[in-house]
Amino acid sequence: MAAATSPNPLGISIEPIAAAHIDSFHRALDVVAREKKYLSLLEATPLPQTREFVMGMIAKGNPQFVALIEEEVVGWCDISRHFFPANAHRGRLGMGILPAYRGQGLGRKLIETTLLAAQGAGFMRIELDVYKDNTRAIALYEKLGFTREGIIRRAARIDGRFIDAIGMALLFDENQSG
Repeated sequence: MAAATSPNPLGISIEPIAAAHIDSFHRALDVVAREKKYLSLLEATPLPQTREFVMGMIAKGNPQFVALIEEEVVGWCDISRHFFPANAHRGRLGMGILPAYRGQGLGRKLIETTLLAAQGAGFMRIELDVYKDNTRAIALYEKLGFTREGIIRRAARIDGRFIDAIGMALLFDENQSG
């Protein structure tokens, strides 16, 4: 996939993640995680672990894009391929956007860019779990073609409160069988 920059009116570009983005990505991940509303992480993993994750994603050719203002990461979207060979056509989507940049179409742009790269990399099924109370994200995923596949009861426990999640998936070609 070409490392083309995709500019928009907000001055935000969407680019494949690179080693130079890791520190900024780590800071953005920590901000979203500490909100305790959207991610399973409650704080970012230590920087060396984050660096290992990102470099592994790059080495494996897994799509991971960042939204940048200048060189600061304000959002990200990635798809991790399943490890087992029988499931290698499947990937798990993860994403986050800093609070100040939500509600401006950035999430849609990030997901569309990442899904296009995933399709080009041979993924056939993209999965995600989203907390049941995250109605804005659920609506976006459904607009992009994800369908609900089930409820994951008590999927997370944050500050003593259980949160259900909705399992969703997008099939790039529902007519293809194998």
